[in-house]
Amino acid sequence: MKLDPKTAVFDCDGTLWAGDAGESFFWWELEHGMVSDAVVQWARRRYASYRAGKVSEEVMCGEMVTLHRGLEESVVKEAAARFFEANLAGGIFPEMRELIQRLQANGCEVWVVSASNRWIIESAMRHFGIAPERVLASTVEIDSGIVTDRLVCVPSGEGKPRALRAAGSKTSDVAFGNSRFDAEMLAMARQGFAVNPNPDLERMARDGGWTVYYPVSPKRGG
Repeated sequence: MKLDPKTAVFDCDGTLWAGDAGESFFWWELEHGMVSDAVVQWARRRYASYRAGKVSEEVMCGEMVTLHRGLEESVVKEAAARFFEANLAGGIFPEMRELIQRLQANGCEVWVVSASNRWIIESAMRHFGIAPERVLASTVEIDSGIVTDRLVCVPSGEGKPRALRAAGSKTSDVAFGNSRFDAEMLAMARQGFAVNPNPDLERMARDGGWTVYYPVSPKRGG
């Protein structure tokens, strides 16, 4: 099937690289004094509640951003960029990076949509040549350079196509994701691709006729 896509959308964590950038950065911050001891204690309890099913994915993803309230955004951005380069850049799937580069070379409009924080996703996009205006990720308002707790966007589940529509991308030719929180985004595309899918998304992919693909991780070798 020749798609010749004009618009493509990608999830990030587990789809473009191995691992979860937002969650791993969250734990790194708690362990390295980025936030106060009171916030650390609250965040650990809150994450335990999330794992127990008492806090939703969307709420937890939003709180992983709002916990930075009161910090200088420049400090958080620098830490996120440094963390990605040291811990996740080596796990980028070469095939996915090459795919994005080929799509862009052919004039395709490429978006990335992630529930991880915008700071780390924007940093990662330097490896893919995707501009900040094509990044939709969990975001808060910034007031005079200081992070607030006022959420702007948490693109998870139904929030992914909603964020795309709000940004002006009402349809997509192809969409790529790895978890059930990408299912709505894959469903809005002309053709969905389940990349390294979790078992629940793999079942949805088989039922929905989406292509399932497993890129080789550079950490596992070829």
